[in-house]
Amino acid sequence: MSFSFRHTALLSNALLFGASPVFANTTELDTLKRELASLEQKVAQLEAHSDSADIHTEEPEKGVQVGGAIRFNYGMNSYDQDSERRGGDIDFDLVRINLSGEVAEVGINAEVRFHDYMRVVKFAYLDYDITPQWHAQLGLAPVPFGNTPVASRSYFMTPNYFVGLEEDYDLGLVFKRAMQDNWQLDLAFFKNDDHGGIDGSAEDRQDRYSVDLVGLRGAGEGVYDAPGQKLAEYNTLAGRYAYQFEHELGQTQIGVSALHGGLDNGISRAGDYQAWAVHASNRYEQWYFHIQHTEYDYQVDASTQLVVAANAMYDTIAAKASSTTLGVSYDLSVALGPIEDLTLYNDFGLMHDKSDDSANTWMNITGVSVAAGPIFAYIDLVHAQNQPFIGGTLVGDSDDFERRFNINVGYYF
Repeated sequence: MSFSFRHTALLSNALLFGASPVFANTTELDTLKRELASLEQKVAQLEAHSDSADIHTEEPEKGVQVGGAIRFNYGMNSYDQDSERRGGDIDFDLVRINLSGEVAEVGINAEVRFHDYMRVVKFAYLDYDITPQWHAQLGLAPVPFGNTPVASRSYFMTPNYFVGLEEDYDLGLVFKRAMQDNWQLDLAFFKNDDHGGIDGSAEDRQDRYSVDLVGLRGAGEGVYDAPGQKLAEYNTLAGRYAYQFEHELGQTQIGVSALHGGLDNGISRAGDYQAWAVHASNRYEQWYFHIQHTEYDYQVDASTQLVVAANAMYDTIAAKASSTTLGVSYDLSVALGPIEDLTLYNDFGLMHDKSDDSANTWMNITGVSVAAGPIFAYIDLVHAQNQPFIGGTLVGDSDDFERRFNINVGYYF
């Protein structure tokens, strides 16, 4: 609503001519003039308020927000005697930049990580709501596979990550149906891995966040050597279906995931690969439980060992294996000085039935995450056997278990 000069004139006429002539003396006229001046002032205030309200009720322009993190890591390991002698070491972990937002109804999500040993793009994709039910992602997008929203709680994740089946991002197109009518469906096509496949232009194939297949392990090559024969994934189809329901003990989600794709050696198709998983999770008040069984199979000639890469290193995996993972966590809101939230968790993973007849891999992580304003920390006690980053490899045959105490602290903005 707005006021004009016409409204002021009408108010003036009503005051002047609506009064009886008997009382229209000088004193009354002075009073009426003062009342008119007061009303005019109120009109001016209302007009100004109306203009201001029109300005402030306009929807703010959407844009892209910038965030990120700076993280440091402390570790003391049973497999590094010098580190144990010093009482552990503190290392720089990363500087992370995140972009998220929306312009013209098209969203963007991206994360770039700067480590002291590599710089990587973890993910970078556009997203768009096709309908209220269907959402699309295009670019270096997450592969829909396994338990969500989390397959693990700890800093180290599960053994599935180290064969490329957890926290994996590839280049392609994803369609996601929202959780309506109790079910959710994700369908995806990935043209190739995050380095552009077999002939990608990446300078170092091991400098990547996601674990991907990069070659065959030949005779005489060490577990951590660069592969003599290169391979890469391409034309991968992936799907994930989940059904969710309520009951007396909370909210349960059960689902299945599968993917299938080709392998290329730079000259021709060299084989195929596939993986599938059944998974379930349950949320009950502050408790969260999850379990998953996974099987994968890389079919390349008669090869029993293949080369994967990530985190500036090469490693070796069995061409075929199964894994079982399970975890439990408890979310707790507290008021301990600046500490606001704690999550206590235990994640366990077992890699077994390997095609190269190597020993089983297992890892158990007991820990707590701590949130205090912009500060977030993982405090983990890890016990493992034949586990990458815990003194072993997925094709190891060690009978010894290793231990790592780890604290990762980050400032998030």
